[in-house]
Amino acid sequence: MGSAVSKPVPLNEKPSPAKIEPTRTDMTEEASWESYILVNHNALQLDQHIFNLTVPVEGTITNQRSSGRCWIFAATNIFRLPLIKAYQLKDFELSQAYLFYWDKIEKANWFFEQIIATAHEDLSSRLVQKLCEDPVTDGGQWDMMSNLVQKYGLVPHSLYPDAYHAQNSAKMNWLLTTKLRDQAFVLRELAAKDPYSLAAVKEQFLQEIHSLVTLLLGPPPSPDKKFVWQFSDASGTAREVQLTPIEFAQQAFRPRSISRGHPSVSTGRLFSLVNDPRHEFNRLLTIERLGNVVEGRPITYVNVEINTFKAAIIAMLKAGYPVFFGCDVGKFHDRDRGVLDTDLTDLALGFNITLNMTKAQRVASGASSMTHAMVITGVHLDGDRPVRWRVENSWGKDVGKDGWFVMTDRWMDEYTFQAVVDFNFVSADVQAILEQSPKVLPRWDPMGVLA
Repeated sequence: MGSAVSKPVPLNEKPSPAKIEPTRTDMTEEASWESYILVNHNALQLDQHIFNLTVPVEGTITNQRSSGRCWIFAATNIFRLPLIKAYQLKDFELSQAYLFYWDKIEKANWFFEQIIATAHEDLSSRLVQKLCEDPVTDGGQWDMMSNLVQKYGLVPHSLYPDAYHAQNSAKMNWLLTTKLRDQAFVLRELAAKDPYSLAAVKEQFLQEIHSLVTLLLGPPPSPDKKFVWQFSDASGTAREVQLTPIEFAQQAFRPRSISRGHPSVSTGRLFSLVNDPRHEFNRLLTIERLGNVVEGRPITYVNVEINTFKAAIIAMLKAGYPVFFGCDVGKFHDRDRGVLDTDLTDLALGFNITLNMTKAQRVASGASSMTHAMVITGVHLDGDRPVRWRVENSWGKDVGKDGWFVMTDRWMDEYTFQAVVDFNFVSADVQAILEQSPKVLPRWDPMGVLA
């Protein structure tokens, strides 16, 4: 989902102007009462951007602008690190728009396949309605990213920079979504009356979507054709590389470590741990009809207790690896100071109320879900106990402390849901969970929300 994105706006309408002066009791996440009036300064004094364990390499802060591409930014912010070392660069950024482009195409194809497969269901069924709700959402999940990188590779940002609609995706998403719904009616009717023509019509529809995305984002590099990348390394030496996007992605995951002596991480060994206390722990979960690449890697989550969850993250950080994670970023956060802290707002002092729902109750009632993806690059430990975490966001340098956030350990307990870790940094018992037949959650389950 990515919290920076707005809802789709019709092409002939202008977005409503931003609210400049929130009232004291305005209940939006940007409200002044939360950020300033009821702020707990004792908590802020403890929320220092100081950490005694950080990864050896960090890139500069990136900016997803007015789009929901947080998951793409979080992933590429990790993928770029071995490339910075491999090519001896001062800094480097991968093209987020390249993956964004192909994700739109793949999600459209996925949508068509699901519409055909559910053509026997009533249009008003909860499943069909959910499928049609946001078929080419900007958001995504780790397994979707793995699918994209394996199929299309990676390219430098300079070779495919953001077009306007990559940075401001609402109108593009409205157009694509409306067209896809239009096409869905045709496919559902054909499935009942002329199923033999479905494949040809679906392919025609996909070409129409492909043309639309290309017009809006620009034609990307071909995944199997060599590009020419010219750059200057950290010493100022001019260099040139000719690789296909697939080959370039392999450079990021070859056995060349950015870590403190551990073997390099590969997308094939990375998987999602989640902490969802609604379900039994040590259980493999999946979401019905959620994905992007047809025949690609399915969406799976290994549900574990929070201490197991955090231990894997710390093990990754000690080895020098940053960690992709998903959370509910809008809760108890201060954008200006870059703080995520459950004690940030003193609701008892201001309103004489307390909020008592558990994490499981918040998820079950719709009060909390995984809305944003970021990267953990450090932690402050008191012995073996985590106190606070260093977080790389993708909202630009003007948000947070030069783009960085500090997340308290208590906030992680309550509002963090996912961490992507390497198979080698969890116990044999956790590894064995990946071999289970997954419990299938319905498409509308809160864990199906895309960060």
